[in-house]
Amino acid sequence: MHSWTDTLRFAFQPVINLSTGGVAGLEILARPETGDVLAEARRDPELDGRLALLAVRAAAHKETLLPLHVNVFAGTLADLGGLTPLHDAVRQAGRLPWEVTIDVGPPFTHVPQPALLEAVSGLRGQGFRISADGVGDGDIPLRLLTDMAPDLVKLDASLLARPTAVRAMRTLCDGLGALLCVEGVETELQCAAALSAGAQLAQGDLFAPPSRLPAVDVYVPPRSPDTAPNPRSGPSIREFVRPAALLPATASAGQVRALLTGSPEVSGVLLVDRTGVPVRSVHRSRFLLSMSGPYGHALYAERPAAKLGDPPRTVGIDATAWEVLDVVAIGGRSRTSDDVAVVDHHGRCVGVVRLADLVRSLAESRVEEAAGLNPLTRLPGSDAITGEVDRCIADGRTFALSWLDVDHFKQLNDGAGFAAGDELIRSVGRALQRAASGSTRVGHIGGDDFLVLADPEELDPLAASVLDAPWSASGRPVTLSLATVICAPGSVTDHRQAAGWLAPLKKTAKSLHGASWVLGHAGLPGHEVRRGSGAAPTRAEWAAAEPGTG
Repeated sequence: MHSWTDTLRFAFQPVINLSTGGVAGLEILARPETGDVLAEARRDPELDGRLALLAVRAAAHKETLLPLHVNVFAGTLADLGGLTPLHDAVRQAGRLPWEVTIDVGPPFTHVPQPALLEAVSGLRGQGFRISADGVGDGDIPLRLLTDMAPDLVKLDASLLARPTAVRAMRTLCDGLGALLCVEGVETELQCAAALSAGAQLAQGDLFAPPSRLPAVDVYVPPRSPDTAPNPRSGPSIREFVRPAALLPATASAGQVRALLTGSPEVSGVLLVDRTGVPVRSVHRSRFLLSMSGPYGHALYAERPAAKLGDPPRTVGIDATAWEVLDVVAIGGRSRTSDDVAVVDHHGRCVGVVRLADLVRSLAESRVEEAAGLNPLTRLPGSDAITGEVDRCIADGRTFALSWLDVDHFKQLNDGAGFAAGDELIRSVGRALQRAASGSTRVGHIGGDDFLVLADPEELDPLAASVLDAPWSASGRPVTLSLATVICAPGSVTDHRQAAGWLAPLKKTAKSLHGASWVLGHAGLPGHEVRRGSGAAPTRAEWAAAEPGTG
């Protein structure tokens, strides 16, 4: 045995779910008292593999139920063809392979990629989850990253100063079906930046530094309203996944009782078969009530816990929060507080979600959305639309941002009265909502100004529906002006730039006579006049044309 094993210790650092504020897992870090064992392990695959085994055994001694993250160099996997003894070590520690994530770390240069991918495939076949570690500051090629198809991508915190890169990585992760984690978060500003850029998980000294004992309490800054999930599309269930307490389907009631009484934070236990598929769900309160009744322990302790469980409620990892609520709504009221098991594409449990987390998040989203509605039209304000614009930019989508208003609205209000003006604004808002189709979003930013976010192909029918309508207020004819900027991927970096390109088009549209529509492209000179002609009438000319003035 090498001398370093006498002084080698392990520390634990939590991986934080930024949506729930809970601990999603524990990364196990080697901490030798002398020497640089990691430098040795980088050169010696056998040593690195042994460190992985020792890390799992160290976690077992701490009796933690949380999912584990075990670090392994990419070269080790390629050289050893995987980690054959790890599967047995995990089982011997009383854990299941899908509770362990292998953090595959750099360097990747000179690592035989076919051998690495074959090793990763073997580990995944055994049930382990795969994480690509050190992305952004390491040397992993983008092609290799996509070929690995990891379950988790760990991004270096240095990229938080480049939010476009983080958003792009989130888009890539969504395409791969992976979660995005930011490592090394040390300040609240970094945490806010990670949330804003789309990260779902994070690690760092801000939450809890590495410690010899798994952290009981972690610090998570409160979420600001602008980082809340998008209520329109429904937040992804991935944002709410908590670690599941798992036991084999053959576990006795006594084993379940021991787990629950020793872990007061566990709300329920899932009994899984040998492949990790949930077969029964044991609810904490109902189970302990049965066990505490007259002769309960004597009757049930040695009997299968499955007899005191219920059929599990499950959702796929790609579900939204609203879909989970549909699952919870099915069945009797007695099970509304049950955890819902989240399963991967093979049906294996990857965690649970709690109803309280979902209700809290969705309620906050609805309150924030209601607070942002215009009281006259009940349409979202500018923040909602500009937030959607930023999401389009982050997703690399082409979109059309339009501004619409009523010509000479102030004079109309002065002449026809504010009641007629308000009714006209409500009518225009209703017409825009009726015309909106697909992913089109309509916002009322105040006064007679509206914003419309749409796919370019949806523009023509929308423009026709509002510009061709015979608008009037108290018998006075009214026309509308529309300005549109089409933004292709890469043409703008945020909603402010998009608004900057829209402003001169708006001015041009207002200079035209009658119902007008001017269209331009971000990043390109010139514009197209699709409706309207000549110069707009002056204020005196418009007033002279009003009924009763000539």
